[in-house]
Amino acid sequence: MSGHSKWSTIKRQKELKDAQRGAVFTKIANAIAIAARSGTDPDTNFALRLEIDRAKAANMPQANIQRAINRVADKNAADLQEVLYEGYGPGGVAILVSVTTDNINRTYPEVRLAFSKHGGNIAEKGSVAFQFDHKGAIQVKQSVDDVLLKAIEAGADDVIDESGSTIIYTDNKMLAQVRDGLRNSSVDIISAELVYVPKQLVKITEQETAGKIMRLVSALEDVDGVNDIYSNYDIDDEVMDRLNS
Repeated sequence: MSGHSKWSTIKRQKELKDAQRGAVFTKIANAIAIAARSGTDPDTNFALRLEIDRAKAANMPQANIQRAINRVADKNAADLQEVLYEGYGPGGVAILVSVTTDNINRTYPEVRLAFSKHGGNIAEKGSVAFQFDHKGAIQVKQSVDDVLLKAIEAGADDVIDESGSTIIYTDNKMLAQVRDGLRNSSVDIISAELVYVPKQLVKITEQETAGKIMRLVSALEDVDGVNDIYSNYDIDDEVMDRLNS
């Protein structure tokens, strides 16, 4: 149970940017409002419990969390939809864009424009997503060696040291069970969420292509309602260093 993947690089970069511009609370609140439609009690609604944990990890005030839950009776919140857009970027990399929106007629053209302006194209539903596995991902404070056996016993699929952070992967239906099992084993959990993990990575060795990909990702991040972006690119370390210099 080992390996290395850079799928979450985009997510970490995006989460930092969101925090800097103060948008993360709004996105979490929307996710809470959607999850609360299936029940406002986090003890019986695992999706809501995940979003509440995510909110607490982001230091979202309890009053904001409760206000987001109460939006279940709000007509505007009822219009919110979760949409997964699929597309291809420069170099043929596959990209999934997770969006929460109350107006698909506004959001879809913005996502499509971001793709087209930066050397990509939006694709038909299902034509890209099959290249990813929908999995649970649990980030913990302990090292791989410290949690490996506990994760296996809890039912995890894989444990990876990813850029200095330990990520435990699970079947998407096993996320709650594995997370609770790890907690019962005194593992310090940082986050637990459902993610899309690429089945294969596309190595990017040309700086021009890498730059185009990063500009496309940045443009997609700037679209209102975008929550997460997943891709299968793996930019060569030297190329990334040159881009960041």
